[in-house]
Amino acid sequence: MTDFKTTVGNVEMVSLTDGQGAGPPTGVFPESTDEIWRAEYPELVDAEGMIHPRYGCLAVRSSGKLIIVDTGMQAPDGALLNDMNAKGVDRDAVDLVVTTHLHPDHVGWNLTDGKPTFPKARYLAPRTDWDYWTQPSVVENAAHIQNQVLPLNELNLLDLMDDDYQITDELQTLATPGHTPGHISIRVTSAGERGFILGDVAHSPAQAHYTDWNPAFDMDGATARQTRNRIVDKLEEEGAVVATGHFPDPGFGRFVRQAGRRVWQVL
Repeated sequence: MTDFKTTVGNVEMVSLTDGQGAGPPTGVFPESTDEIWRAEYPELVDAEGMIHPRYGCLAVRSSGKLIIVDTGMQAPDGALLNDMNAKGVDRDAVDLVVTTHLHPDHVGWNLTDGKPTFPKARYLAPRTDWDYWTQPSVVENAAHIQNQVLPLNELNLLDLMDDDYQITDELQTLATPGHTPGHISIRVTSAGERGFILGDVAHSPAQAHYTDWNPAFDMDGATARQTRNRIVDKLEEEGAVVATGHFPDPGFGRFVRQAGRRVWQVL
């Protein structure tokens, strides 16, 4: 693997980054403690006591298609388009943009200055998330839906994905609800190898062990916790290569056991 690429069979995954957030660990993970962070994960906490979840995206080459999974935050210092250029990902060549869920840090570069950022692409979003976020009482308070999602539908560029949606013959969605009602992950199966695009099932390597920790952003904590435990158990069992969105750059690794404790092992 290079610093930012890995493969699963014939599928190539390129890690992309649109900057990072910042927050106190116990603010992001209310069930955690400062003592655990300092003792067990000092590499994740900066000198000011903050953690920095990455705004990660992914370019995937599968079955002759170039696919972007999630489009970052488009904050004032957003770096996604520059990062794509630096890593040889041509936004004019993108065939599909797949959204794991409709939070602002995953749809931010759907459009730029009111025009589709990826001019030749179809955009895919989970139907269950669409149904939730487009409710009148929800969408009126969700500027990111108004600005970065609804215009795609008006331009007839948006397709909605039901459960187990086949993106290519190597990529299939899996419902992983809790973080949002319709959150999805993506199973990668190619040439006898397995991979998994996690989305926001987990936000930090600390959750490899502390899988019951919910970030403050989970909309349904009980369902998110159940989903996280089920998915991480399965990924550990399979030994699958996992692509994460909020783990430190480049976000590729596996969930493995070391000394009886599950850890995140960077590729």
